Amino acid sequence: MVEYSDKYLALMGGRLGKPKRIPHWEHWSCPDAETYITGIDFYEHPRLCRLKMAELYPQLELPIPERDDPIPRPENLMSGRSSYIDEHGRRHVRWSHSLSDHWNWGERFKTLDDVFSFSPLKQGDFTNIPVVESRDYRDEGKLYREYRALYPAEWGDKAPEGSTASVSFYNTMFMWPLLTFGWKLFLRACLDERFEKIMDEFAEINRRVFRIFARLPVNFVICHDDIVTSRGPTLSPAWMRKYIFPRYREFWEIVRDAGKVVIFMSDGCLDVFVDDIIACGAQGIITEPYTDIRAIARKYPNIFLAGEGDCRILLRNNPVEIEAMVHRMVETARIAGGYAFCIGNHIPWNTPPQAVKLYLDLCTELRRLE
Repeated sequence: MVEYSDKYLALMGGRLGKPKRIPHWEHWSCPDAETYITGIDFYEHPRLCRLKMAELYPQLELPIPERDDPIPRPENLMSGRSSYIDEHGRRHVRWSHSLSDHWNWGERFKTLDDVFSFSPLKQGDFTNIPVVESRDYRDEGKLYREYRALYPAEWGDKAPEGSTASVSFYNTMFMWPLLTFGWKLFLRACLDERFEKIMDEFAEINRRVFRIFARLPVNFVICHDDIVTSRGPTLSPAWMRKYIFPRYREFWEIVRDAGKVVIFMSDGCLDVFVDDIIACGAQGIITEPYTDIRAIARKYPNIFLAGEGDCRILLRNNPVEIEAMVHRMVETARIAGGYAFCIGNHIPWNTPPQAVKLYLDLCTELRRLE
């Protein structure tokens, strides 16, 4: 009989039993906290530092570098500046132990005519187009082999029972036009009837992707789309229910029929769209503290939830406030079917290390649900 891990039980929304302890799903981006916690300089000894972090907080499951070569410090890369402009004129800011990607999406498109003359299917190969999921989508067989190589050969086409093995996709649907054309042209074009053909072609690309995911030895499919801002929807519910949610329902059915669990991830305040997301087939939501996660837990008792923790509280470094936040998270975890500690709006590089350590220690102390 398989003994399921706390993380697996949480990801399954408690449908196979309640976890004994609350796991973590952290967006980890603070090397200085690692140095402070371990006493080992992350930049001088990244592998040794991570090995110590794994010893102290194994529940974080932070990746461990294979080598212990020193890492350049971002402040040296940026020469003391708050942002960095590369040789192509693209702006970057500090992110974790390096620099962020740029946000010059859609720079090859200048006009609406450029948008409406573009065919995603005719293009097919996005390898050299910065859309995060920059791959060649023309040959489904070749693409499958590239994804399949990421998992152990001995698994065949099925992940071990109880495994948290997953695959993720950043451009579930909404991000495709946003990243391809950039925010401004996307918003100018999206209400034009000609935009429907473009979205149909992006959908066809994703059918290939989700057919591939259905064949992979994974138990979870993480589907990302930033469909809202911190204040709520960017586009109307009517637009979303025409162009986005029907595709979610179709894609997620493909992988759910293959026995996979779909978990949806989005920044911002998802309150308006939670019912749509669940109706489309998601069995979990990872988001930010702008969303009323406790209300979702009460309404949908058999799904996975993460993202309730707030980095703004950590940044203020008030121990009383941090302790109150962790207690609130534990209370929500007791309501939810599945739940993970998660600072939903990230633990950025400038978070006070003392605040990060206190947060982790409180989570360790209070994580038992029995």
